[in-house]
Formats: sequence, C-alpha cells, structure tokens
Amino acid sequence: MTERATNELAIDSRILVIEDEEHLAAGLKLNLELDGHAVDVAGTAKEAAQLLLCPDRYQLLVLDVMLPDVSGFELCSKLRESGNYVPVVMLTARDAPEDRVCGLEAGADDYLVKPFALDELLARIRSCLRRQAWAKNPEQTKETATFAFGQNIVNFATHEVKRGEESLRLTQLEFDLLRYFVDHPDRVIRRDELLEKVWKLRNYASARTVDNFISRLRRHFEEEPSTPVHFVSVRGAGYRFLP
Repeated sequence: MTERATNELAIDSRILVIEDEEHLAAGLKLNLELDGHAVDVAGTAKEAAQLLLCPDRYQLLVLDVMLPDVSGFELCSKLRESGNYVPVVMLTARDAPEDRVCGLEAGADDYLVKPFALDELLARIRSCLRRQAWAKNPEQTKETATFAFGQNIVNFATHEVKRGEESLRLTQLEFDLLRYFVDHPDRVIRRDELLEKVWKLRNYASARTVDNFISRLRRHFEEEPSTPVHFVSVRGAGYRFLP
C-alpha cells in the first residue's frame, strides 16, 4: 500500500487500544499514530467501557484478552449484544485453537497471537478500516454486487443486509461464512471444510463452533429457523446452502 493510500485510509480513524501491559500499549499507540491514526489507550475493561459510551467515537478496537477486571472475550461479547459492531482485533498470548474460536465467537473480526509482527497487525487493522469505509461510502467501491435469496438481500461490499424491510447487522465472521455458502451453493459442505476455509483452522476436532454459527445464520435469514429451507443439515455429512 502506498503512503498516500495509507493516509487516505487513516483519515478520521480513531482507534482504542485496550491493553493493561503499559509498555506494549505505549508501543502500539506510537506505531499506530505513526501510521496515521488517532489513538486512545485503556488499561481495563471498565475504563474502556467509559470511553465507548460515546457512539461511533472509535473506528476500531485493539483488544487484549487478558485484562485485569473482565476478559476481552466478555467485553467483546457485551459490545455485540449491545449493538456495537465496531471492528475488533484481539491480541492474546493464548494460541490454542479453542481460544481463537472463543474470540471469533465473541464477535471479534480478527485474532492475533503475541508475539506478533507489527507489519501484520497494521495490515489487519487497515483491512478492517477499509471494510468499514466501504460500508459508509458504498459509492466509492467498485464492487456493489448484491445477492438475494428468499426475502433476504445481501451486499458483500457494503455489509448491508436486509430481510424484507428489516436491516440486519452481521459480524465479519458471519459475513465470511455466508459468503462461503453463497460461493458454493447446492453443494454439501463438511464442517471441517468450513473450519479450514472460514475459520482458518485445520485438524480442529470440535464441530460445535460451526453448528453455533449455522444457528446464527438461520436466525438471521430463515423464516422458521427450526425448519430451515436455505441452510439445510445433511445428516452425517455437513450443510448445504439452497438459495
């Protein structure tokens, strides 16, 4: 990415770093500011919650999992439950697949394990901000294709979703899962394939994560989630998307 593109992307972007390790928080703040962002720092979930009371104050959160008062998983989950869908990049020293799954299930948009490369973190942050910029300025993106099924209309470029006249809000992971189904209609897709292609997890034994997210998609898009017609279970095999 060119310096000009980076600066254009960073315009009006304010990031909240929620990290209790002072030296790491200071380093993140410095490097994010050098990358063109305005940055605030909170050392606890309570302090972060106070800063997040102002709607739309931040365009992205960098969230540590191991906070002294409330876990990052819990804080992220509470944000999503309250209707706050600000992009969240989680940072943690916990690298087990189960921890990554917990973070994504809580509503995180990305998950980075410490120690991490600074360039990778900055790239992931730019990616999240780019998606958010598209959502606010859909006319500025070349990709405006929509997909319709049943009473649902989805725009994958702007993240606009409608079920009839009702607007829906999906997390990035829900969008990624939906997109994979849309790209592979009428085909039986195994759970391990979804874990590898969507969650980027290989040889992960638990299928509960996939099942939970399928339930979410059914609640979003099915008229009768208990008797789905679009996201159909195939006994002993996986799932099949029928547009």
